[in-house]
Amino acid sequence: MAVSVITDSAAALDRSLTERLDITVVPMQLTIGGTTYPDDQVTLGEVVRRIDEGVHTAGPAPGAFAEAIEARQSGDGVVVLTVSERMSSTHKAALLAAESTSGDVRVVDTTTAAGAEGLVVLAAAEAARSGEPLDEVVARARVVSGRVRLVAAVDTLKYLVRSGRLPDIAGRAGTYLGLRPLFEFHQGGIRPLRPSLSRDAALEQLLSHWRRSKVRGAPLHVAALHAAEPESAQRMMDVVRAEVEPATAFVGSFGPVMIVHTGPLTGLAWWWG
Repeated sequence: MAVSVITDSAAALDRSLTERLDITVVPMQLTIGGTTYPDDQVTLGEVVRRIDEGVHTAGPAPGAFAEAIEARQSGDGVVVLTVSERMSSTHKAALLAAESTSGDVRVVDTTTAAGAEGLVVLAAAEAARSGEPLDEVVARARVVSGRVRLVAAVDTLKYLVRSGRLPDIAGRAGTYLGLRPLFEFHQGGIRPLRPSLSRDAALEQLLSHWRRSKVRGAPLHVAALHAAEPESAQRMMDVVRAEVEPATAFVGSFGPVMIVHTGPLTGLAWWWG
């Protein structure tokens, strides 16, 4: 029996990946028009179309994690990998669930989100599939969470202001100047980067951050991310593959919950090693 791997849907992993690596995904929650849905039952396109209606989000309840843990209990233990505790209550819910269930259950804060969280989850799942014990799977996840980076460009500052993640005066100034802000999500924090004046310039800037991080001789693990516009993400992945052949690579989407708080965005996540 291998170590069982559980994560939340903020990792936004494609079903083909979760099925291949036997990863259980616990969905985040969205409330739209007074009705609450698991976020895997709402398309990205619908979220983008209805974002101005006042969509509300919530992490999974402890009971949802407890149910997933009970279903995946094995003699080799369970690891639950969550979105950064600084971004969501999800990590706390997973801890509560772990305390209420039997067996050896470890909860790991990936300190990040979206495709970067997904890369941490994939690394842990690969270690589990190769037969590594629980301690080693947890150690692998922690190493990757310390290395992984996520840089993203948003189309507008409006949603960051509305969610409280950016002061209103900064949002008004950025909108007036027509800026496309860039941010880095790393080790639990969000750091603003130099903004761009166009979408094409923003994509090139994301790639420039990746290029400057290269580690000679180290394998690359990378995810190109989008919000219902896969062409931009695929274009970035094509550029990456032309320069380095990755050990792990996927084109994916940001989760609906993240898009509610940021608006449409494009991003690149990666780690070397």
